[in-house]
Amino acid sequence: MIVLVESVMNVSFSMINFLLHSIITLKKTFSMKVLTSPAPSSPPPLSWRTALPEPPTLPSKRVFRSLGLEPPFIASKVFVVPSEGETAGAPPREGEAALGKARRRPARIVIPESSSGGFGEGRCVFEEVEFEVEEREYCLASRKGCKQDMEDGYGVITNISGDPKQAIFGVFDGHGGRAAVDHVTEKLGKNIIAAIDELKGEDKLEEAIKEGYLTTDKEFLSQCVSSGTCVATVLLKGGELLIANAGDCRVVLSRNGVAEALTNDHRPGREDERSRIEDSGGYVSCRNGVWRVQGSLAISRAIGDLHLKDWIISEPEIRRLQITSDSEFLIMASDGLWDKVTNQEAVDEVLKHRSPLQSCKALMDLSASRGNKDDKTVMVIDLHRFI
Repeated sequence: MIVLVESVMNVSFSMINFLLHSIITLKKTFSMKVLTSPAPSSPPPLSWRTALPEPPTLPSKRVFRSLGLEPPFIASKVFVVPSEGETAGAPPREGEAALGKARRRPARIVIPESSSGGFGEGRCVFEEVEFEVEEREYCLASRKGCKQDMEDGYGVITNISGDPKQAIFGVFDGHGGRAAVDHVTEKLGKNIIAAIDELKGEDKLEEAIKEGYLTTDKEFLSQCVSSGTCVATVLLKGGELLIANAGDCRVVLSRNGVAEALTNDHRPGREDERSRIEDSGGYVSCRNGVWRVQGSLAISRAIGDLHLKDWIISEPEIRRLQITSDSEFLIMASDGLWDKVTNQEAVDEVLKHRSPLQSCKALMDLSASRGNKDDKTVMVIDLHRFI
């Protein structure tokens, strides 16, 4: 009996010890779980790819679009959380190192190419600006090129002193802005007529034209503006042609379908022009096949160009000849035509079209088709009206 009671008591103590041990073990386990579990509001730990740097401050999208550019794409700040099973501070998997490095590069402005047009290898967009004039004595077409501003111009004065056979025509090719072109368009013809009236006499016409050029140049230089313009003019008076030019605007005569240049382009590559410039203390250099005065302008005479006036003179070369029955028409144009079209090609194109105005436009198209991106102005004068 006593042995049975002792056995029961031993079993009870064993069960009690087991239960106590189990309770203590469960309590420790629960406590450790609570201590190691993150709080619900705590963010997950970050890996070594913590975040991208803040992007640099750039102009607003409106500024980019006003310049014709698309705003660059800038990545926002990104936090990278380790994927399941990835521990904080672990090295990246294969391929991730390059990704992380690329994401840390500063933002880059990408300038897109324009859709059409071009300078050489560059690109530009043409703004179609074109106008035309058609009168009995002459017709004209002018088209803006790839530059920001249209810098060509022209001037016409007909019926001088009530004589329908007296007129002045001019074509101008500006550079460095429109200031010089606008001044010459307004003043040159009037200054030539004023000089003719002052000097009087048919033998003074060349002197009067020269005086008109020099006066116009002096007036413009007094404004202290740095732009300039090439000039070509034709005075028709008493059955004669008086052709003058300063720069590379050109006048071509068609005589029985044969082209004859009535002007010589003033460029620093000409031996006489180069000598004149060097004798005046300037220099002429050639770069990429183009001769330039003081390493700047590719022409040697013009109205304006204050900063180069010691070498870029405005004195014109003048030629005088009689209008004969085989004299058909004149073509006056800026170098936007002559740089790509020969004198004879221009005459042939005019003869091919029944409309002189259409021939002017066809000549501009021909020059453009050969790659000329400059402003173009073409004038055709019917000489039969002045005989």
